[in-house]
Amino acid sequence: MTPRQRVQASLDHHQPDATPYHVTFTEPVREAMREYYGKPDFETALGNCLEIIRTGQPMTEVPGKPGIWQDEFGVQWDRTIDSDIGTVCNQLIRPETLREYRFPDPEAAVRFDRFPIALTASGDQRFAVGTIGFTLFERAWTLAGMENVLAAMIDDKGFVNELLDRILDFDLGVTRKALSYDIDGMRFGDDWGQQRGVLMGPALWREFIKPRIAKLYGLVHAAGKRVFIHCCGKVDELFPDMIEVGVDVFNPFQPEVMDVEEMKRRHGERISFFGGISTQRTLPYGTVDQVKEEVRWLIRTVGRRGGYIAAPAHDIPKDAKPWNVAAMVEALQAQ
Repeated sequence: MTPRQRVQASLDHHQPDATPYHVTFTEPVREAMREYYGKPDFETALGNCLEIIRTGQPMTEVPGKPGIWQDEFGVQWDRTIDSDIGTVCNQLIRPETLREYRFPDPEAAVRFDRFPIALTASGDQRFAVGTIGFTLFERAWTLAGMENVLAAMIDDKGFVNELLDRILDFDLGVTRKALSYDIDGMRFGDDWGQQRGVLMGPALWREFIKPRIAKLYGLVHAAGKRVFIHCCGKVDELFPDMIEVGVDVFNPFQPEVMDVEEMKRRHGERISFFGGISTQRTLPYGTVDQVKEEVRWLIRTVGRRGGYIAAPAHDIPKDAKPWNVAAMVEALQAQ
């Protein structure tokens, strides 16, 4: 089977000849692995099964502000400590200024520059997934501030509804254009959780987020494509809702905050999982043997009868040991 065929079989909840996998890195780890392998292009030999194609325009460094980068929405990010994402350091929207704010063009050609290049390089070998990072909730708080958005869900619902509706319109536009390319699915990034539960609680999530993602995911399904969600944190209480609105694949499936074997038992017939290899415990603090056994165990249990894409539970962070990362790759490739 090709990597793409393995993903297709697994998402159909059939057992492929080998569990598909996908490994990604933060910049510090990518550089460490280049040194460890002695190969600048080591990623070309990983055997990843997905071709993940980002939408959006690249950030630009703010003149006169070293380490401060600005995205296409005008949000400024301090990346002096975290070079991969950073922290928001400005606020663009308040209730009184929302209607004055102008969103970027969702169908701007530059947003989709990567698509033809990536699809040509992948051919029919990898499962192609377009991706929008920072969708509803994340885009709202980057524009208006997290505390402000969470508080407004209680005391200024009209503001939150209007803000989320405008973000949804933008996301629908991006998604429609992405679906005009020959992709297999769309991945939406929106972190709703932290280590102990849903950030805004399940009731507010169902009020503000669920009806909007139902529209977004419905657009993808209408095109015959798969829906991936990337949502960090302990959000397993939302799995029945996610299944109801059409999530096909849940990522990053963090073993630190949920029992991955139990989640497979409860929900594995109706949703697929993508992730599960511990980036908070095993890759930074485990031994080589522990890493290999964790990968094998996940393939045996969560990967049984399909419904699983093996992967670290996020882009591998900088405290992961290079030899542990190499052991994980070896175990994935040895199936």
